[in-house]
Amino acid sequence: MLCSTFVLIDILYKCISFKLHAIYVKKHQISMEKIIFKSFLKEISFFFILSSISIALIVWIIQAVNYLDFVSEDGHNFKVYSLYTILILPKIFSRILPFMFFISIFYTILKYEEKNQLLIFWSNGIDKKKFLNIVLKFSLIFFLIQIFLTTIVVPETQNKARSYIRNSNIDFFPALIKPKKFIDTVKDLTIFADSKNDDGTIRNIILKDSSNKNTSQIIIAKSGKIVQLNNNKLLILNKGKIINISEKDRTTIFDFTNTEFDLNKYSTKTTTFPKVQEQSTHKLFQCAQSLLNENIKFLYFKNMNCTKNYLKNIKQELLKRIFLPLYLPLIAFIACFLILKSKDNHEYTIFKFKLFIIGIIFLIISEISIRYTGFNNKNNLIFILVPIILFLTLRQIFNNQLNFKK
Repeated sequence: MLCSTFVLIDILYKCISFKLHAIYVKKHQISMEKIIFKSFLKEISFFFILSSISIALIVWIIQAVNYLDFVSEDGHNFKVYSLYTILILPKIFSRILPFMFFISIFYTILKYEEKNQLLIFWSNGIDKKKFLNIVLKFSLIFFLIQIFLTTIVVPETQNKARSYIRNSNIDFFPALIKPKKFIDTVKDLTIFADSKNDDGTIRNIILKDSSNKNTSQIIIAKSGKIVQLNNNKLLILNKGKIINISEKDRTTIFDFTNTEFDLNKYSTKTTTFPKVQEQSTHKLFQCAQSLLNENIKFLYFKNMNCTKNYLKNIKQELLKRIFLPLYLPLIAFIACFLILKSKDNHEYTIFKFKLFIIGIIFLIISEISIRYTGFNNKNNLIFILVPIILFLTLRQIFNNQLNFKK
């Protein structure tokens, strides 16, 4: 009896020990998995941040150079130019995010394969399906970041940038006037000058003012100079004539020795009305809902053309902001196909090249397909379903490849 008791205790002890050991091994394995994946995802994030900032700054500098026309041709000051160019950074970042995200995952997996670091995953009991699922979950973070940028940050910053132009007067009138050229950058005003001295004096000036709907005015002067007086820009004209032409072709002519021409009432021809891309997502939803329900009560929106002519553009913009980021998990999936082949495989070089091309093609398809949305509900539904169908197709192909290897 005593012997049986000891045997029973021994068996029980071994079972408990085995169970505790299994729990310890499992906890140790989970801990190792966390460390391995944390290091892997950290490398992807670091590469993404570094490369995205670099590319965004290059694109931003090129855009900033192009926007110098705001100063040289449209007459805005450098403060407006600086604020406008700074506020286009979020838009640039959101545009390059999908491409840089794909490059980051693709490059990191390639790097791990080349250095045999992927073997650490497989030797610690991590199967390829689990690896894929972790990467896809990680891609959801970038999906949410992109949604946040496209629906909130980018429209707000774009509208803010446009507001600086709306509220800007023509600060660089002297820079606009060029000798022997008709300048019509300013709305309702055409200026011609025969010559321009270093001290700012302008010779042989012709002005045509069309700001008055009933009467147009032509001013001819031998000389003139733009001056700042109590925050007002004035063109002081000397020795000339003022010709007023009414709608009924009645002409009156006045001679003058000196006169002042107010420049503050004129604005640039630069588009200042907010575009669809600059409207808030909430306002676009309200407008689309009102147009679809034909609710006349809510059809008026400040600084927005909420008319049926713009319904296609509004639908297109909403789909681009909300559903275009669905391609992020899709391109992450494509990059993960790299783990299906080892670098020792003779087809590996061609295989990774094909995957890269496929990823780029998917990104191009996502950008092109948005242009065919907004026309009808069928096109809109196809646009939404395409990334989902492609994702499920890739999932099936991935599983088939794994089962085939097993």
